[in-house]
Amino acid sequence: MINIAVLGYGTVGSGVVEVINTNQDSINRRAGDEIRIKYVLDLRDFPGDPVQEVLVHDYETIVNDPEVDIVVEVMGGLEPAHTFVKRALEAGKSVATSNKALVAKFGPELMNIARNKNINFLFEASCGGGIPIIRALNQSLTADQIDEVTGILNGTTNYMLTKMDREGSRFESVLKEAQEKGYAEADPTADVEGYDACRKIAILSSLAYGKFLNYENIHTEGITRITPEDMEYAGAMGMSIKLLATSRKLSEDSYYAVVAPFLVGKNNPLYSVNDVYNGIFVHGNVLGDAMFYGSGAGKLPTASAVVADVVDEAKHLHENMPNEWTDQPLPLADPDQVSGRFFVRVQTTDLSLIRSVFGTIEQIQVPKAEGETGFVTAQMTLGQYKAKAAEIKAEILSMIRIKD
Repeated sequence: MINIAVLGYGTVGSGVVEVINTNQDSINRRAGDEIRIKYVLDLRDFPGDPVQEVLVHDYETIVNDPEVDIVVEVMGGLEPAHTFVKRALEAGKSVATSNKALVAKFGPELMNIARNKNINFLFEASCGGGIPIIRALNQSLTADQIDEVTGILNGTTNYMLTKMDREGSRFESVLKEAQEKGYAEADPTADVEGYDACRKIAILSSLAYGKFLNYENIHTEGITRITPEDMEYAGAMGMSIKLLATSRKLSEDSYYAVVAPFLVGKNNPLYSVNDVYNGIFVHGNVLGDAMFYGSGAGKLPTASAVVADVVDEAKHLHENMPNEWTDQPLPLADPDQVSGRFFVRVQTTDLSLIRSVFGTIEQIQVPKAEGETGFVTAQMTLGQYKAKAAEIKAEILSMIRIKD
């Protein structure tokens, strides 16, 4: 028998208990042993819920019990999650978590403890909900050298951008609707400013490239400045606006990472990823293109990914499963030195003025666009774009990167 303890009985924690109870027979068969929930930790009581029989309020009960083999951390946040997870690993207990903030900040430290103890620290559910992207990077794509990971990694913002595109709605009204439906938190900052996606691409990039990408070093923009007018121009171009979290290898010792709105064309598989769904594009030097798609959040998809890690840990109780992530920093290029094309809206109709500053442009025309011009620049670095934007004697209404 393999005993597990679940830290937190919120949305994901209750989902983990539900998945294990619902699929008990098949989970035990795949694990090669019976998996038993010995404890659930929460500050609250749940009268009438069967979980009350295994509920504890003191973490010491769990960490000091030698019968607990695996700890499932689904509390979220950095503390006390970091302290609890670190102590569990030091006590020789494997850990499965859905906590992206924890993994993005303390991943190397916690994985090193697991290696030294010959146990495991797994985090499939930290990125992409139920999409098995981390397992793919760790196991299925090990013969490849990955040179790009690009994803729609936040279901809330993807839902909002889809609504804005289809209905011509403004950001504020779509955000209110997303909050009413439970897709967005009361404080939506982590989603709409791109911070959630930033932590996820940091984790995926660290696994893909084998070096630690500190999320604090990733240039991050959200969707708060996207307008219906931007959407109208995107439609005229046959493109859609997506919040992309992307990283790619520029050379052997240089990588690029950014989270920002991008214009995505119909030939890109991410173009068709709409509503609350996530999509992750991976390019390898042997495989070529691969696409992963599915529910990026939600109680049961996320819980399913957590339980899959529990099964893996049960099959490798005292055997560390290695991955490529080291604590060596991933060298990032200066974003200003990376080239791309940019869609720009400027408060002038003077094409000669625009061309005198930006050179060759492709004008984009839409009905009802009065007193402004939308255009696509030629290839240039972000630094060159910034210099030209500062030079032009007209207000820049918006700039959106183009995903080439």
